[in-house]
Amino acid sequence: MVSNSLDANLLLAVPLAPLAGSAIAGLLGTKFLGNVVGRKVSHSATILGVFIALVISLMTLNDVLHGATFNQDIYTWMTVAGLKLTVGFQIDSLTAMMMCVVTFVSLCVHVYTIGYMAEDEGYNRFFSYISLFTFSMLMLVMANNFLQLFFGWEAVGLVSYLLIGFWYTRPTAIFANMKAFLVNRVGDFGFILGIGLLLAASGSMHYQDVFAQREALAQMTVPYTGWPLMTAACICLFIGAMGKSAQFPLHVWLPDSMEGPTPISALIHAATMVTAGIFMVSRMSPLFELSDTALSFVLVIGAITALFMGFLGIIQNDIKRVVAYSTLSQLGYMTVALGASAYNIAVFHLMTHAFFKALLFLGAGSVIIGMHHDQDMRNMGGLRKYMPITWITSLIGSLALIATPFFSGFYSKDSIIEAVAASSIPGSGFAYFAVMAGVFVTAFYSFRMYFLVFHGEEQWNHPHAVSHGHDSDAHNEEEEEAHDGDHHHHGLQPGDQPHESPWVVTLPLVLLAIPSVIIGYFTIEPMLFGDFFKNVIVVGENHKAMEELAHEFHGAAAMGMHAFTTVPFWIALAGVASAWYCYMVNRKVPQAVYNALRPIHTLLDNKYYMDKFNDIVFAGGARAVGGGLWKVGDRGIIDGLIVNGSAKLVGWFASVVRTFQTGYIYHYAFVMIVGVLATLLYFFPFWHA
Repeated sequence: MVSNSLDANLLLAVPLAPLAGSAIAGLLGTKFLGNVVGRKVSHSATILGVFIALVISLMTLNDVLHGATFNQDIYTWMTVAGLKLTVGFQIDSLTAMMMCVVTFVSLCVHVYTIGYMAEDEGYNRFFSYISLFTFSMLMLVMANNFLQLFFGWEAVGLVSYLLIGFWYTRPTAIFANMKAFLVNRVGDFGFILGIGLLLAASGSMHYQDVFAQREALAQMTVPYTGWPLMTAACICLFIGAMGKSAQFPLHVWLPDSMEGPTPISALIHAATMVTAGIFMVSRMSPLFELSDTALSFVLVIGAITALFMGFLGIIQNDIKRVVAYSTLSQLGYMTVALGASAYNIAVFHLMTHAFFKALLFLGAGSVIIGMHHDQDMRNMGGLRKYMPITWITSLIGSLALIATPFFSGFYSKDSIIEAVAASSIPGSGFAYFAVMAGVFVTAFYSFRMYFLVFHGEEQWNHPHAVSHGHDSDAHNEEEEEAHDGDHHHHGLQPGDQPHESPWVVTLPLVLLAIPSVIIGYFTIEPMLFGDFFKNVIVVGENHKAMEELAHEFHGAAAMGMHAFTTVPFWIALAGVASAWYCYMVNRKVPQAVYNALRPIHTLLDNKYYMDKFNDIVFAGGARAVGGGLWKVGDRGIIDGLIVNGSAKLVGWFASVVRTFQTGYIYHYAFVMIVGVLATLLYFFPFWHA
């Protein structure tokens, strides 16, 4: 029998269990407290914590499906002038689904890490970090107020910083984690402004209190500007999502974050953290529906990201970076759905994408293990017969990514395209072009990677380039040797052959491959057209995209069969066929295209020069301002005028006074007479006489 209310103590165990595991591994399993426990205890404690969180999350989802809800404060931190700052949980269908996705993917990554990080000295520290991340993400998705949301938001950013720079002896890793930290601060500045605007207008930090005032908030303007309050607040909130979910132009941190170990690429930069922005906008749907301007802004930004980040994936040779740019593009698709008021579809794609993208990242990691930490796809080829489990699971992930009918990615991605086509939000025409063109681009780079890695001639006996883990950013072999940290050798030695990864690596691949195939088929109807998100996601009466999709939907099976006659399917098939011809049949074609379009390739290779633009304009501007403040403010005013100037003034005054300290009585008498005269003149001036 299912209760209509959930147990607060049981819910509290969901984030606290991973936190306890993190504390055991991070405190007792590291030098911090003297390595009290070993590797086995560290990974067992963290895996157990995440497993407990997964079991309770599944129980919670089951209860929610039967009508149970929860929205209570657990702890009051402080009360300031009537404003309560609390820790609390809001458990509904959106939260329960996110809890299950986060904990399931996290559990797979924890098990996978046993094999992937087996030779790393920071083994226990890594387990502590990923378990701490799981705690932070759960606090974010379970929050019932903006304060806790912001806490989780910043906590996942902090742990991401620690994980990207996990190999802290590598200069590239330190640069990448600092870049991620700074870019996210830009987005977070907008995020906290949006929270501040809503707090000032509503007087509350609780979601439900703010949502209850939505009609009144819709009539308000930002003081002294005349801007509609909801437009300003929603755009500010979305700027936070642009940083966390890596939307153009705040996307620049995510590809460089591949400097961290592969398991965190799957956990943070594919399945969970980068989807926090998508979750937040969906949670705030009652507010975003009040501003078509904000929705249009979201739609256009998502369309730019979906298309132009996909182009960058075509030219990458690092296997992890191909998947990273694929993540950027798919996040753009989710954002497009948000802008089209199809929040259900955005969250649906978030869920399906979490499984198949985590699968692709972990599959890439398995390939890297088999290739002895070589990530250059040009040094691979023919791995299918050496790594059969990695091959078939990676193929499943790729088929899901390109929206092959009946795979999970098909149901969510095709629904996004249909929703954009039905949308009347300004910018939907450009967005429709972007997502349709993105279908070809996604299919091309996905199967370019697949064919280069698993088919064709074996390349590792005559490598294309120096075999190392970070070829995309390397300039010479000596620099890479400095970057490699504890890994003394990258790539297979002459005579070596690739090998399948151990079961702790392949088991998570199989577990993720299953939902990558089937979960879309079984969940599309309740999540998009049923009552799964009823009273959780709000869509305005003037936004009809979801209604039109509901009229055209006749079941998951019918949708899959109909797909073979639709334009997106044939565009995707053309992308796969093009990749097959270019990399399996006629390898001269890519070189000919490169020669003909060298300027475009240069533009893509330099990532649209966004990094250089940021370095010149923002970093250069900051350096110029900082240099000016240092020279004028610090050296000129503080040191020169205040510190040294006051010392010189005292010295000058002392030198004047010293002339009267001669030891002669008549000098002292003269000074006394002058002092008396000055006093008389001050208090009894002669002009008053």
